[in-house]
Amino acid sequence: MKQLSDTKFSTLDLVPVRENGSPAQSLRNSLDLAQHVEKWGYNRFWVAEHHNMDGIASSATSVLLGYLAGGTSTIRVGSGGVMLPNHAPLVIAEQFGTLESLYPGRIDLGLGRAPGSDQMTARALRRERSGSADDFPEDVAELVRYLGPRTPDQRIIAMPGTGTNVPVWLLGSSLFSAQLAGERGLPYAFASHFAPRYMHEAIRVYRNHFKPSAVLDKPYVMLGVPLVAADTDEQADYLATSVYQRILALMRGQSLVQRPPVKTMDGLWLPHEKEAVGDFLGLAMIGSPAKIRGKLEVLIEQTQADELIFTSDLYEHADRLHSYELLAQVMKG
Repeated sequence: MKQLSDTKFSTLDLVPVRENGSPAQSLRNSLDLAQHVEKWGYNRFWVAEHHNMDGIASSATSVLLGYLAGGTSTIRVGSGGVMLPNHAPLVIAEQFGTLESLYPGRIDLGLGRAPGSDQMTARALRRERSGSADDFPEDVAELVRYLGPRTPDQRIIAMPGTGTNVPVWLLGSSLFSAQLAGERGLPYAFASHFAPRYMHEAIRVYRNHFKPSAVLDKPYVMLGVPLVAADTDEQADYLATSVYQRILALMRGQSLVQRPPVKTMDGLWLPHEKEAVGDFLGLAMIGSPAKIRGKLEVLIEQTQADELIFTSDLYEHADRLHSYELLAQVMKG
């Protein structure tokens, strides 16, 4: 049985833009966070592609990854993920082939099949491309070919890209990508940081469908986990109100800029909204190190996950840093 100390731990940064803040500040904070978690022993640092969201500054994902990789030295840097329906596979192969050429052995390419935006924005991104999620399995195969060794009859190559073999992950919040990742023998990351309801079923589907490949000889599962760690449970509960407000705004279709914590959420949400936010954060680790350690031990016992990737969207950058530092102490035992 896997123990907590056997589990790798990583960071998913949504590059949050705070109230009265700026994208420039958020991007600098992202690099600062990457540099800190690198020192604290985190395995990888991922950023996610989102569009048309005023509270998230990671839309130009591959550009940001170059900035992050250039400012760090050992931590793996990657996408969690690139929303493949928005892009031609060749373009992504060239972008990540360039990153791998500049920072060899440190780049991950996580792929999602959602647009990472609303349908109007998706059309603006794709223009004439059909960009259907139904094309996802074929697009993944095409992308993997571009990153693999060049074949004698190959007429289109990614340069840079060909022969780089950038590690490809499939990401998902449903069972589709779990099955596809298993059948292709690829590592799988489940978005349990916002869709915990299907986590156990997705893991089961992935492992049941897994076929060994040139990449993996056995399944590899990573789970997304929301994090609010603080010195005391009371302080963590207070800081978590920023997270609650952001998810509430997402559900209401309002601005996603980060809002400062509040003493109470009473009056800010309705009972059904409180319940919905609770479901969204069903896997959240909120509390002191002792409380979080106990919850993480249960999670690892139940899932036998190989790696956990944590996202911590706190209002003050210093609180985010402290949250990740406390977690590192927990994970290291």
